[in-house]
Amino acid sequence: MAASAASNSNTTVNSATETQALKRSSNDVGWEYGLLVDPTNLDKVLCKLCNKRISGGVYRLKQHIAHVKGNVAACSKSSLEDKDKCMKALMEAKDKKKEKKKEDKERRDEVRILEEEEFENDEVEVVGSKKRPRFLGPMDKFASGIDPETKIVTTRQQNINDALWKERTHKVHLWLARWVYENGIPFYAIENDAFRQFCEAVGQFGMGYRPPSQYQLREPLLKEEVERTKRSLKKHEEEWALTGCSIMTDAWTDRKRRSIMNLCVNCRHGTTFVASKEDSEESHTGQYIFNYVDKFVDDIGSQNVIQVVTDNASNNMVAGDLLKEKRPTTNH
Repeated sequence: MAASAASNSNTTVNSATETQALKRSSNDVGWEYGLLVDPTNLDKVLCKLCNKRISGGVYRLKQHIAHVKGNVAACSKSSLEDKDKCMKALMEAKDKKKEKKKEDKERRDEVRILEEEEFENDEVEVVGSKKRPRFLGPMDKFASGIDPETKIVTTRQQNINDALWKERTHKVHLWLARWVYENGIPFYAIENDAFRQFCEAVGQFGMGYRPPSQYQLREPLLKEEVERTKRSLKKHEEEWALTGCSIMTDAWTDRKRRSIMNLCVNCRHGTTFVASKEDSEESHTGQYIFNYVDKFVDDIGSQNVIQVVTDNASNNMVAGDLLKEKRPTTNH
């Protein structure tokens, strides 16, 4: 009897462990209705309502619950509430994808290194399927492509173009990955908008682009970027004068034990980094912080500053009292 009870207990524990492994620790509403068939394969999902196995992941599962026709059979046991919940999640995902696509297009449209006349004169080859045509840049006229004289079926031509596009993209990805690995570039840098715009600019330039020298990066290009940044801040400065702004300051210590103070300005247009000061030799007393912030209040314009925001450390509280004493109209 004891052995039988122990065996049943172990079976229950193992079953609970397996079930937990098949659950996903995700906020996606779809996982309320499904489990993974195999914890190593996110594509195969089991509907908890009707026990149907579905290929296509949690997105397809939500279509199944919401009775979206076309890709998967409808769930026979989903309630009206279940349908509405999954349909709402699907629509939100669709809207988010559209917005991301729109933002990506806007970023790419900001990049234009060719004049209109030059762009019109360049030979541009369209590559892709009917659903999503892709455009190869000017450099592609130097690469070996598909012979336009070859008479083949249009569908086959599109398939070859798709394969050509994927092959070229993969080769470019390999070169980029090698540069990232060899130079220790953080992986999240690939999501940076400026990097994506750089890729667009290189594509527009075409074959033969040579990167700038170290001197160009240190001197002329840096100065140009500083001036561009100043110009882009003009609308923020105009907003400071129009509706006011908040100064935000914070101090922290980096891995080398250096004490650094940052200062930012926030307004309706967003937050702008203004200055950073490394001063490990000085004690960050209330008087020291007051002098640092007060100078920037004058630089920004005391009439524009509505409040100064810090944390509630004792030295910041002292600095706040000094600011109130000198500038009674500014909140802290």
